[in-house]
Amino acid sequence: MATVKINHVSKVFSSQGTDVHALNDVNLELEPHEFVAIIGPSGCGKSTLLKVVAGLDTNYEGTVKLDDDSVTGPSIERGVIFQEHRLFPWLTVEKNIAADLSLKDPKVRKAVDEMIELVKLGGFEKSFPKQLSGGMSQRVAIARALIRSPKVLLLDEPFGALDAFTRNHMQEALLDIWRSNKTTMLLVTHDIDEAIFLADRIVVMQSKPGRVKKIIPISMQHPRSHTSTTFLEYRKQVMEALSESEQPEPAYSI
Repeated sequence: MATVKINHVSKVFSSQGTDVHALNDVNLELEPHEFVAIIGPSGCGKSTLLKVVAGLDTNYEGTVKLDDDSVTGPSIERGVIFQEHRLFPWLTVEKNIAADLSLKDPKVRKAVDEMIELVKLGGFEKSFPKQLSGGMSQRVAIARALIRSPKVLLLDEPFGALDAFTRNHMQEALLDIWRSNKTTMLLVTHDIDEAIFLADRIVVMQSKPGRVKKIIPISMQHPRSHTSTTFLEYRKQVMEALSESEQPEPAYSI
């Protein structure tokens, strides 16, 4: 478990000679074992912020800390899951999970077996990615990220390409993994229901420039029902915040 501290993070891109403020003075803190979802309109800097926390983008202003250590680059302490599973097509499930670790090492073998059980892929150890469904492939990607026991798991729309049924199943599986591993999680999503179903808090971002518009705590206990009155009330709150986030800033004259 780990605390993530994002302090005054700003990121500017140069596009056709014009500065684009992808992130502007973003401040956010994740508590140990907290599940936080980031949602917002396209271009609000959600994925950019995730890359900053992952250490995949170090060209920004401000600071990001994992516990007391500054994030200065990629690290096994921060696992990353993308929308595409990015499995190696020539490797089996177990070898994809192990990646650069040797299955001949008894400790690695044991860890891989535990991951396969955790993501419920028993019986598919020797299968190749082309033999798996989209949901199964994402479970392999999650297992590969978790095998190094990261303190934080960062998820960039990991279920966006899946059908609705598989997506719901994977959300349940992710909650099981979160409860079992007690990993701090930061999820980027466009799906309001997904954010409400999974997260302890929802961070609504606004674009032009990308910044935090509103943070909505979700006090519902798990398991959560998509059709409950409370769930629908939260959906209304998030939709209103998103609607406000798309409104242009008022112009002032003095």
